[in-house]
Amino acid sequence: MDLPVMPPVKPMLAKAVHEVPRLPGLVYEPKWDGFRCIVFRDGDEVELGSRNDRPLTRYFPELVELLIEKLPRRCVVDGEIVVVTGAGLDFATLQNRLHPAASRVRKLAAETPAGFVAFDLLALDDRDLTAEPFSERRRLLASVLGDTGGSAARQLHLTPLTDNPDVAQDWFTRFEGAGFDGVMAKPADLPYLQDKRVMWKVKHERTADCVVAGFRWHKDGVGVGSLLLGLFDGDGVLHHVGVASSFTVARRAELVAELAPLRENALDGHPWRAWAQAWADAGGRMTGGQSRWNSTKDLSWEPLRPETVAEVRYEHVLGGRFRHGGRLVRFRPDRTPESCTYAQLDAVAPAELAALFGERTNP
Repeated sequence: MDLPVMPPVKPMLAKAVHEVPRLPGLVYEPKWDGFRCIVFRDGDEVELGSRNDRPLTRYFPELVELLIEKLPRRCVVDGEIVVVTGAGLDFATLQNRLHPAASRVRKLAAETPAGFVAFDLLALDDRDLTAEPFSERRRLLASVLGDTGGSAARQLHLTPLTDNPDVAQDWFTRFEGAGFDGVMAKPADLPYLQDKRVMWKVKHERTADCVVAGFRWHKDGVGVGSLLLGLFDGDGVLHHVGVASSFTVARRAELVAELAPLRENALDGHPWRAWAQAWADAGGRMTGGQSRWNSTKDLSWEPLRPETVAEVRYEHVLGGRFRHGGRLVRFRPDRTPESCTYAQLDAVAPAELAALFGERTNP
Protein backbone atom coordinates (compact mmCIF):
# COMPACT_ATOMS: atom_id res chain seq x y z
CA MET A 1 0.00 0.00 0.00
CA ASP A 2 1.39 3.39 -1.04
CA LEU A 3 -0.88 6.36 -0.27
CA PRO A 4 -0.17 10.04 0.50
CA VAL A 5 -1.70 9.44 3.96
CA MET A 6 -0.61 6.09 5.39
CA PRO A 7 -1.91 4.09 8.36
CA PRO A 8 -2.10 4.40 11.23
CA VAL A 9 -4.10 7.63 11.39
CA LYS A 10 -5.46 8.98 14.66
CA PRO A 11 -8.99 10.28 13.95
CA MET A 12 -9.86 13.90 14.62
CA LEU A 13 -11.85 14.12 17.86
CA ALA A 14 -14.54 16.25 19.49
CA LYS A 15 -15.26 17.95 22.80
CA ALA A 16 -18.60 17.30 24.49
CA VAL A 17 -21.07 20.18 24.85
CA HIS A 18 -24.67 20.22 26.03
CA GLU A 19 -26.25 22.45 23.38
CA VAL A 20 -25.95 22.80 19.62
CA PRO A 21 -23.34 25.56 19.14
CA ARG A 22 -24.46 28.49 17.03
CA LEU A 23 -21.28 30.17 15.84
CA PRO A 24 -20.61 31.63 12.39
CA GLY A 25 -18.93 29.25 9.96
CA LEU A 26 -20.04 25.98 11.58
CA VAL A 27 -21.48 22.97 9.77
CA TYR A 28 -23.36 20.08 11.36
CA GLU A 29 -23.68 16.31 10.89
CA PRO A 30 -25.54 13.53 12.72
CA LYS A 31 -23.37 11.64 15.23
CA TRP A 32 -23.49 7.99 14.21
CA ASP A 33 -23.55 5.16 16.74
CA GLY A 34 -21.05 2.68 15.33
CA PHE A 35 -17.33 1.96 15.04
CA ARG A 36 -15.19 4.91 13.99
CA CYS A 37 -13.13 3.70 11.04
CA ILE A 38 -10.62 5.16 8.60
CA VAL A 39 -10.60 3.35 5.26
CA PHE A 40 -7.35 3.09 3.30
CA ARG A 41 -7.78 1.91 -0.29
CA ASP A 42 -4.95 1.41 -2.77
CA GLY A 43 -6.27 -0.54 -5.75
CA ASP A 44 -7.40 -3.96 -4.53
CA GLU A 45 -5.89 -3.38 -1.08
CA VAL A 46 -8.27 -2.15 1.63
CA GLU A 47 -7.45 -1.63 5.28
CA LEU A 48 -10.04 -0.70 7.91
CA GLY A 49 -8.39 1.08 10.83
CA SER A 50 -10.13 1.74 14.14
CA ARG A 51 -9.87 4.71 16.47
CA ASN A 52 -7.54 2.72 18.73
CA ASP A 53 -5.37 1.29 15.92
CA ARG A 54 -7.17 -2.03 16.14
CA PRO A 55 -7.48 -3.51 12.63
CA LEU A 56 -11.11 -4.14 11.71
CA THR A 57 -10.57 -5.51 8.20
CA ARG A 58 -10.97 -9.20 8.97
CA TYR A 59 -14.30 -8.68 10.77
CA PHE A 60 -16.08 -6.99 7.85
CA PRO A 61 -15.30 -8.82 4.59
CA GLU A 62 -18.55 -7.58 3.04
CA LEU A 63 -17.39 -3.99 3.61
CA VAL A 64 -14.08 -4.66 1.88
CA GLU A 65 -16.00 -5.86 -1.20
CA LEU A 66 -18.35 -2.87 -1.07
CA LEU A 67 -15.58 -0.31 -0.68
CA ILE A 68 -13.55 -1.77 -3.54
CA GLU A 69 -16.65 -1.47 -5.70
CA LYS A 70 -17.70 2.03 -4.65
CA LEU A 71 -14.66 4.06 -3.55
CA PRO A 72 -12.02 5.68 -5.78
CA ARG A 73 -9.05 3.38 -6.42
CA ARG A 74 -6.70 5.39 -4.21
CA CYS A 75 -8.17 7.23 -1.25
CA VAL A 76 -8.35 7.58 2.53
CA VAL A 77 -11.85 8.10 3.98
CA ASP A 78 -12.91 8.79 7.56
CA GLY A 79 -16.29 7.45 8.61
CA GLU A 80 -18.31 5.05 10.73
CA ILE A 81 -19.15 1.36 10.40
CA VAL A 82 -22.81 0.80 11.26
CA VAL A 83 -25.44 -1.91 11.20
CA VAL A 84 -28.83 -0.63 10.06
CA THR A 85 -32.08 -2.39 10.94
CA GLY A 86 -35.71 -1.49 10.46
CA ALA A 87 -35.68 0.12 13.92
CA GLY A 88 -32.52 2.15 13.33
CA LEU A 89 -28.85 1.67 14.15
CA ASP A 90 -28.08 -1.51 16.09
CA PHE A 91 -24.84 -1.18 18.05
CA ALA A 92 -25.29 -4.45 19.94
CA THR A 93 -25.42 -6.40 16.67
CA LEU A 94 -22.39 -4.46 15.45
CA GLN A 95 -20.45 -5.47 18.55
CA ASN A 96 -21.29 -9.11 17.90
CA ARG A 97 -19.46 -8.85 14.58
CA LEU A 98 -16.11 -8.86 16.43
CA HIS A 99 -15.74 -12.62 16.58
CA PRO A 100 -12.39 -14.46 16.51
CA ALA A 101 -13.52 -17.44 14.40
CA ALA A 102 -13.24 -16.98 10.62
CA SER A 103 -16.27 -19.19 9.98
CA ARG A 104 -18.35 -17.11 12.36
CA VAL A 105 -17.14 -13.89 10.71
CA ARG A 106 -18.34 -15.14 7.32
CA LYS A 107 -21.69 -16.22 8.75
CA LEU A 108 -22.32 -12.89 10.46
CA ALA A 109 -21.24 -10.94 7.37
CA ALA A 110 -24.08 -12.63 5.48
CA GLU A 111 -26.68 -12.45 8.27
CA THR A 112 -26.01 -8.93 9.63
CA PRO A 113 -24.07 -7.04 6.95
CA ALA A 114 -22.55 -3.72 7.93
CA GLY A 115 -22.63 -0.42 6.09
CA PHE A 116 -20.23 2.50 6.02
CA VAL A 117 -21.04 6.17 6.51
CA ALA A 118 -18.40 8.49 5.04
CA PHE A 119 -17.93 11.97 6.49
CA ASP A 120 -14.40 13.08 5.60
CA LEU A 121 -11.79 12.61 2.86
CA LEU A 122 -8.13 12.63 3.90
CA ALA A 123 -6.48 11.68 0.61
CA LEU A 124 -7.43 11.21 -3.03
CA ASP A 125 -5.10 9.74 -5.66
CA ASP A 126 -1.67 11.32 -4.89
CA ARG A 127 -3.11 14.28 -3.01
CA ASP A 128 -2.89 14.68 0.78
CA LEU A 129 -6.03 16.63 1.75
CA THR A 130 -5.48 16.92 5.50
CA ALA A 131 -4.31 20.54 5.26
CA GLU A 132 -7.32 21.55 3.14
CA PRO A 133 -10.40 23.12 4.80
CA PHE A 134 -13.23 20.74 5.60
CA SER A 135 -15.48 22.46 3.06
CA GLU A 136 -13.10 21.40 0.26
CA ARG A 137 -12.67 17.88 1.63
CA ARG A 138 -16.44 17.51 1.86
CA ARG A 139 -16.95 18.83 -1.69
CA LEU A 140 -14.48 16.28 -3.05
CA LEU A 141 -15.99 13.49 -0.95
CA ALA A 142 -19.46 14.21 -2.32
CA SER A 143 -18.15 14.33 -5.88
CA VAL A 144 -16.35 10.97 -5.70
CA LEU A 145 -19.13 9.09 -3.91
CA GLY A 146 -21.96 10.24 -6.15
CA ASP A 147 -24.79 7.72 -6.37
CA THR A 148 -23.54 4.87 -4.17
CA GLY A 149 -26.56 2.63 -4.72
CA GLY A 150 -26.81 -0.84 -3.21
CA SER A 151 -29.22 -2.36 -0.72
CA ALA A 152 -30.20 -0.33 2.33
CA ALA A 153 -28.30 -2.61 4.71
CA ARG A 154 -25.03 -2.51 2.75
CA GLN A 155 -25.16 0.95 1.23
CA LEU A 156 -22.16 3.25 1.33
CA HIS A 157 -23.60 6.48 2.71
CA LEU A 158 -22.47 10.07 2.51
CA THR A 159 -23.47 11.57 5.85
CA PRO A 160 -26.00 14.41 5.75
CA LEU A 161 -24.60 17.89 6.29
CA THR A 162 -26.14 21.29 6.99
CA ASP A 163 -24.99 24.76 7.90
CA ASN A 164 -28.35 25.52 9.56
CA PRO A 165 -28.25 25.09 13.37
CA ASP A 166 -32.05 24.79 13.47
CA VAL A 167 -31.85 21.74 11.19
CA ALA A 168 -29.13 20.31 13.43
CA GLN A 169 -31.32 20.85 16.49
CA ASP A 170 -34.16 19.06 14.72
CA TRP A 171 -31.88 16.11 13.94
CA PHE A 172 -30.78 16.04 17.57
CA THR A 173 -34.32 15.65 18.91
CA ARG A 174 -36.11 13.84 16.08
CA PHE A 175 -33.70 11.07 15.13
CA GLU A 176 -32.61 9.82 18.53
CA GLY A 177 -35.11 7.00 18.30
CA ALA A 178 -33.24 5.63 15.30
CA GLY A 179 -30.12 5.13 17.40
CA PHE A 180 -28.23 8.31 16.53
CA ASP A 181 -25.77 9.46 19.16
CA GLY A 182 -26.35 13.20 18.80
CA VAL A 183 -24.98 15.91 16.53
CA MET A 184 -21.46 16.92 15.46
CA ALA A 185 -20.40 20.53 14.77
CA LYS A 186 -17.19 21.66 13.12
CA PRO A 187 -15.81 24.79 11.43
CA ALA A 188 -16.11 24.64 7.66
CA ASP A 189 -12.51 25.89 7.32
CA LEU A 190 -11.06 23.26 9.70
CA PRO A 191 -8.05 21.21 8.49
CA TYR A 192 -7.85 17.55 9.50
CA LEU A 193 -5.97 17.55 12.83
CA GLN A 194 -5.17 14.02 13.99
CA ASP A 195 -6.00 13.15 17.61
CA LYS A 196 -7.06 16.74 18.37
CA ARG A 197 -10.38 17.66 19.99
CA VAL A 198 -11.26 20.48 17.64
CA MET A 199 -14.89 19.60 16.87
CA TRP A 200 -17.95 19.57 19.13
CA LYS A 201 -20.33 16.73 19.91
CA VAL A 202 -23.77 17.34 21.35
CA LYS A 203 -25.12 14.25 23.11
CA HIS A 204 -28.32 13.46 24.98
CA GLU A 205 -28.07 13.40 28.76
CA ARG A 206 -30.69 12.21 31.22
CA THR A 207 -30.78 10.83 34.75
CA ALA A 208 -32.24 7.64 36.18
CA ASP A 209 -32.45 6.18 39.67
CA CYS A 210 -30.78 2.75 39.67
CA VAL A 211 -30.17 -0.07 42.12
CA VAL A 212 -26.49 -0.42 43.08
CA ALA A 213 -25.98 -4.20 43.10
CA GLY A 214 -22.22 -4.55 42.85
CA PHE A 215 -18.96 -2.86 41.99
CA ARG A 216 -15.64 -3.45 40.29
CA TRP A 217 -12.30 -2.56 41.79
CA HIS A 218 -10.29 0.13 40.07
CA LYS A 219 -7.15 -1.07 38.29
CA ASP A 220 -5.13 0.39 41.17
CA GLY A 221 -6.59 -2.39 43.33
CA VAL A 222 -7.45 -0.12 46.24
CA GLY A 223 -10.42 1.96 45.11
CA VAL A 224 -13.82 1.46 43.52
CA GLY A 225 -13.60 1.68 39.73
CA SER A 226 -17.27 1.42 38.81
CA LEU A 227 -20.69 0.75 40.30
CA LEU A 228 -22.85 -1.99 38.76
CA LEU A 229 -26.37 -0.74 38.17
CA GLY A 230 -29.72 -2.49 37.85
CA LEU A 231 -33.33 -1.72 36.95
CA PHE A 232 -36.41 -3.84 37.57
CA ASP A 233 -38.62 -4.95 34.70
CA GLY A 234 -42.39 -5.39 34.90
CA ASP A 235 -41.99 -8.89 36.34
CA GLY A 236 -39.77 -7.75 39.20
CA VAL A 237 -36.53 -9.08 37.66
CA LEU A 238 -33.45 -6.93 38.30
CA HIS A 239 -31.48 -6.48 35.05
CA HIS A 240 -27.96 -5.17 34.77
CA VAL A 241 -28.19 -1.92 32.77
CA GLY A 242 -24.65 -0.57 32.92
CA VAL A 243 -22.12 1.06 35.19
CA ALA A 244 -21.29 4.41 36.75
CA SER A 245 -17.59 5.27 36.73
CA SER A 246 -15.02 8.07 36.24
CA PHE A 247 -14.45 8.75 39.94
CA THR A 248 -11.63 10.87 41.31
CA VAL A 249 -8.90 9.17 43.36
CA ALA A 250 -10.39 10.56 46.57
CA ARG A 251 -13.91 9.48 45.64
CA ARG A 252 -12.76 5.94 44.78
CA ALA A 253 -11.38 5.58 48.31
CA GLU A 254 -14.50 7.09 49.91
CA LEU A 255 -16.72 4.62 48.06
CA VAL A 256 -14.79 1.66 49.50
CA ALA A 257 -15.76 2.79 52.98
CA GLU A 258 -19.34 3.74 52.05
CA LEU A 259 -20.04 0.42 50.37
CA ALA A 260 -18.33 -1.79 52.97
CA PRO A 261 -21.52 -2.50 55.01
CA LEU A 262 -23.32 -3.64 51.84
CA ARG A 263 -20.65 -6.28 51.15
CA GLU A 264 -21.57 -8.28 54.25
CA ASN A 265 -23.50 -11.44 53.28
CA ALA A 266 -24.10 -9.83 49.88
CA LEU A 267 -24.55 -13.11 48.00
CA ASP A 268 -27.30 -14.34 50.31
CA GLY A 269 -30.33 -14.04 48.07
CA HIS A 270 -28.55 -11.76 45.61
CA PRO A 271 -30.56 -11.64 42.34
CA TRP A 272 -27.38 -12.00 40.26
CA ARG A 273 -25.82 -14.89 42.16
CA ALA A 274 -26.41 -17.46 39.44
CA TRP A 275 -26.29 -15.06 36.51
CA ALA A 276 -24.13 -17.27 34.28
CA GLN A 277 -26.98 -19.69 33.61
CA ALA A 278 -30.15 -18.49 35.28
CA TRP A 279 -29.97 -14.99 33.88
CA ALA A 280 -29.16 -16.22 30.40
CA ASP A 281 -32.23 -18.47 30.53
CA ALA A 282 -34.34 -15.56 31.76
CA GLY A 283 -33.20 -13.36 28.89
CA GLY A 284 -31.60 -10.85 31.24
CA ARG A 285 -28.26 -9.12 30.96
CA MET A 286 -25.44 -9.55 33.41
CA THR A 287 -21.87 -8.44 33.74
CA GLY A 288 -18.80 -10.61 34.21
CA GLY A 289 -18.29 -12.09 30.76
CA GLN A 290 -15.11 -11.69 28.77
CA SER A 291 -14.63 -8.28 27.19
CA ARG A 292 -15.14 -8.32 23.42
CA TRP A 293 -12.60 -5.53 23.02
CA ASN A 294 -9.92 -6.78 25.41
CA SER A 295 -9.72 -10.49 26.27
CA THR A 296 -7.28 -9.75 29.13
CA LYS A 297 -9.51 -7.17 30.82
CA ASP A 298 -10.68 -8.18 34.29
CA LEU A 299 -14.48 -7.99 34.44
CA SER A 300 -14.81 -9.68 37.83
CA TRP A 301 -17.12 -7.93 40.27
CA GLU A 302 -17.97 -7.69 43.95
CA PRO A 303 -21.62 -8.18 44.94
CA LEU A 304 -23.43 -5.68 47.13
CA ARG A 305 -26.73 -6.16 48.88
CA PRO A 306 -29.12 -4.41 46.44
CA GLU A 307 -30.42 -1.94 49.01
CA THR A 308 -28.93 1.34 47.75
CA VAL A 309 -30.25 3.64 45.04
CA ALA A 310 -28.07 5.97 42.97
CA GLU A 311 -29.10 8.76 40.64
CA VAL A 312 -27.03 8.31 37.49
CA ARG A 313 -26.56 10.54 34.46
CA TYR A 314 -26.75 8.66 31.16
CA GLU A 315 -26.97 9.47 27.45
CA HIS A 316 -29.35 6.94 25.94
CA VAL A 317 -30.54 3.36 26.22
CA LEU A 318 -29.90 0.68 23.62
CA GLY A 319 -31.15 -2.89 23.97
CA GLY A 320 -32.17 -2.33 27.57
CA ARG A 321 -28.76 -0.98 28.67
CA PHE A 322 -27.06 2.36 28.92
CA ARG A 323 -25.20 2.77 25.64
CA HIS A 324 -22.23 4.44 27.38
CA GLY A 325 -21.02 4.40 30.95
CA GLY A 326 -23.05 6.54 33.35
CA ARG A 327 -21.88 9.04 35.93
CA LEU A 328 -22.91 9.05 39.57
CA VAL A 329 -24.87 12.18 40.51
CA ARG A 330 -25.76 11.24 44.10
CA PHE A 331 -27.05 8.45 46.26
CA ARG A 332 -30.78 8.53 46.95
CA PRO A 333 -31.60 7.31 50.50
CA ASP A 334 -35.13 8.58 49.92
CA ARG A 335 -35.78 6.01 47.17
CA THR A 336 -36.46 2.28 47.56
CA PRO A 337 -34.76 -0.18 45.21
CA GLU A 338 -38.14 -1.56 44.13
CA SER A 339 -39.04 1.86 42.70
CA CYS A 340 -36.10 1.72 40.23
CA THR A 341 -37.81 0.38 37.10
CA TYR A 342 -37.44 0.73 33.35
CA ALA A 343 -40.64 2.77 33.34
CA GLN A 344 -38.72 5.90 34.39
CA LEU A 345 -36.60 5.90 31.22
CA ASP A 346 -37.54 8.17 28.34
CA ALA A 347 -39.10 6.28 25.45
CA VAL A 348 -38.21 7.79 22.08
CA ALA A 349 -40.17 6.64 19.05
CA PRO A 350 -38.01 5.07 16.29
CA ALA A 351 -37.39 7.27 13.27
CA GLU A 352 -36.85 6.26 9.67
CA LEU A 353 -33.22 6.49 8.54
CA ALA A 354 -34.40 7.19 5.00
CA ALA A 355 -36.04 10.41 6.17
CA LEU A 356 -32.73 11.78 7.36
CA PHE A 357 -30.88 10.86 4.17
CA GLY A 358 -33.59 12.61 2.21
CA GLU A 359 -32.68 15.86 3.96
CA ARG A 360 -29.04 15.94 2.86
CA THR A 361 -27.82 19.43 2.15
CA ASN A 362 -24.47 20.98 1.34
CA PRO A 363 -23.50 24.45 2.52
